[in-house]
Amino acid sequence: MAEKIGRPTSSVKRAGGGTSSRAGVRPAARRPRIPYSKEEIAEIFRRFSVQRPDPQSELEYTNPFTLLVAVVLSAQATDAGVNKATRALFAAADTPAQMAALGEDAIREHIRTIGLFRTKAKNVQALSEALIARHGGAVPADRAALEALPGVGRKTANVVLNVAFGEATLAVDTHIFRLGNRLKLAPGKTPEEVETRLLAVIPPPYRRHAHHWLILHGRYVCKARKPECPACVIADLCKAAEKWCDVPAPLVELGVGMAVAGDGQ
Repeated sequence: MAEKIGRPTSSVKRAGGGTSSRAGVRPAARRPRIPYSKEEIAEIFRRFSVQRPDPQSELEYTNPFTLLVAVVLSAQATDAGVNKATRALFAAADTPAQMAALGEDAIREHIRTIGLFRTKAKNVQALSEALIARHGGAVPADRAALEALPGVGRKTANVVLNVAFGEATLAVDTHIFRLGNRLKLAPGKTPEEVETRLLAVIPPPYRRHAHHWLILHGRYVCKARKPECPACVIADLCKAAEKWCDVPAPLVELGVGMAVAGDGQ
């Protein structure tokens, strides 16, 4: 039988033969048992890599700064909605100096079709000024420095580190959080738990693009209301309780930005 990932560790043995944890020390939380072998997980991500060998962000950007702004604006908004608003914004300002000079009022007018646009306009103005003051106008390739910027949290920092700088980070959005739990690949109660557990089980050769593969799979195939299992290339491997078809879709390469057949989005 193939080795399973996430087996609970054995208890500490007493001298007399029994088991217990040390007095006064709370035992560490055990990682949930994952119903996949290492070989099955590798095969899941191998298929994703064949289907989308060079996945791209669906947010439109021209440089690390416009990527950072686009990701900040994408919170509680669709990528399509953000792209519609940022085309004119980035035509007017695509550097921190230009954005700071544009000013909060003008930024707000450009993005008023996006949810929380007032707060986001304030954050974009403030982070532009912070980049100038702290980093000479460059976007830092450092997590702590990114998270210190106004409006930037762990998820945004992970996206920028992954997309702009090629790091093997994984930003857990609603799609990835759902998949981690639904597929039982990385059960967790928080995005940070799902992120940590996914990075622990995804084979190193696939970590660079795992973020995009999972987002696109969750957006176009393993949807929130009902997964489209006949369009799923891992239907035979999937352990989700919601699965209603176990015949995998044909494994063919999709073009950049292409959804699977029948998506309708």
